[in-house]
Amino acid sequence: MSFQLFREIQADLARVEKELSNYMDTDHPTLTAASGHLLYAGGKRLRPAFVLLAGRFHNYSFERLLPLAVTMEMIHMATLVHDDVIDESETRRGTPTVRARWGNRVSMHAGDHLFARSLLLIAEMNNPIIARVLAETSVEMCEGEIQQMATAFDVEQNFRDYLYRIKRKTALLLSASCQLGAVAVDAPPYMIRALKWYGYHLGMAFQVTDDILDLEADEAKLGKPIGSDLRQGIMTLPVLEAIAQVQDPKLKTLLAKQEKSEREVQEAIRIIKQTDAIARSHRVAQLYLAKAKAELSRLPNIPARDSMAMIADFIGRRSY
Repeated sequence: MSFQLFREIQADLARVEKELSNYMDTDHPTLTAASGHLLYAGGKRLRPAFVLLAGRFHNYSFERLLPLAVTMEMIHMATLVHDDVIDESETRRGTPTVRARWGNRVSMHAGDHLFARSLLLIAEMNNPIIARVLAETSVEMCEGEIQQMATAFDVEQNFRDYLYRIKRKTALLLSASCQLGAVAVDAPPYMIRALKWYGYHLGMAFQVTDDILDLEADEAKLGKPIGSDLRQGIMTLPVLEAIAQVQDPKLKTLLAKQEKSEREVQEAIRIIKQTDAIARSHRVAQLYLAKAKAELSRLPNIPARDSMAMIADFIGRRSY
């Protein structure tokens, strides 16, 4: 994501990046290398950015927000490392995954280590609201991952099942980043509530667009092969939309097959693209983005609000 969207917090975000780098340093060379590998592969840094932007709406204090910003990104990084093990992913952001470089065992311990370091930071913040929200969010994220595994290759699941999964997979952590950034600077309740729901709706839209990109993105920009969700049996919104439209049982048969050839993956993508499933999914994403921007209208008209609106616009048109 372009730093232009984070212009007003660019300097502070660079300091967050430096602090993250410090937290990758351990007494064990392999653990340090594995943890640092994901960090240096880059990323959008949406979660720490939202912590800082949310903090702008009240008594901004970078020192109070820094540990929270680092925490949110480390939790996110831990989930990515674990996801790559579960999904058997070879690349992320165009580079080999931790799993591909060091194997499953090191990857799992690296993810656990990142999450444990985030727990230390949460404890040091000494804020029961932050601790409770992050604990509840972590529990629900795990439940979402289990639900995704349980429903893999299930072509009979419905849209409610999908929304349940993406709420827990993506939306809750983005929502918590916005909500807790305001909590950390003692913002009034109406600000905390608006930022929480902005993050939630934005997170839902982000995952919907992510699922669309899995079917039509440029692989070089996306940093991983398209059709990854189809190979893993994950029923995303455009897939469910296509299932609802296509009468030929061939699509369901292809999607339900656990071991797909590359030809079968491409055939499934071709059938999906013959419907208006992708266009309909884009409309769902836009509805969520409109809800996110409506929450922003409840907040003071400051540069941070403009930045958050631009981030919503970027998510609606992103290509990676």
